[in-house]
Amino acid sequence: MDKNDNDVKYLECEKQYVFYCLIFTGGVFGGYTFVMRGGVFCNAQTANLVMLAIHLGQGDFSGALYYFFPFLAYLGGTMISEALAFRIKTIHLMRWDTFLAGLEAVVTLILGLIPSSAPDQICQLSLNFLAAMQFNTFRQAEGVGMATTFITNHVRQFGSHLVQFMHHGKSVNLNRFARHGFMILSFVCGVALCSALCLVIKDYAIWAATAVEIFLFIRLFHADRTYEKELLYRKPHGH
Repeated sequence: MDKNDNDVKYLECEKQYVFYCLIFTGGVFGGYTFVMRGGVFCNAQTANLVMLAIHLGQGDFSGALYYFFPFLAYLGGTMISEALAFRIKTIHLMRWDTFLAGLEAVVTLILGLIPSSAPDQICQLSLNFLAAMQFNTFRQAEGVGMATTFITNHVRQFGSHLVQFMHHGKSVNLNRFARHGFMILSFVCGVALCSALCLVIKDYAIWAATAVEIFLFIRLFHADRTYEKELLYRKPHGH
């Protein structure tokens, strides 16, 4: 899986740089909703379910409901992305992966225009929905399983492949170690940049993700309409 024939073997939406960009936006999403929009993590659901369970255990059902809706949006995003992936190709214009990158750019652009006085749930639910679709859509980077909205598995893989490289000296382990390390770094950079921008430009900080998504949409759409036009119906690895 670590051969040098990636340009031939893998679709553009499976390239490693795409996943670095996507997990950066995942970091922006999480930083934005936590800092600016009610202290909810939209990029993954473990923390939200922990908070939901804590409130349930304490008998605070309204507090539990506050964390239930982001979870519900995430679940809905997963299911809808699975269904739409089969339908978007019928327009013969672009892949679902490309459409999703464009959709994220439009939605995050709009979210940046929503005033702080608006209910936080608008941004929370929207970004939970997008994060779920992104996680479910982009699954493997050049044959390696990659999550684009959280880093728990990347931390495990980072440590595991480092130890395996130290014991066996295989280049494949060094390659995987580096890939997962850059995924962690990209995520942290997304959170850090968003948090810094929140101090300066407030609600517009989400546009850090918009800029990256516009870049990805242009790259993926160009591939769909040119050198991968005949591969429009080919499924990415992991689907």
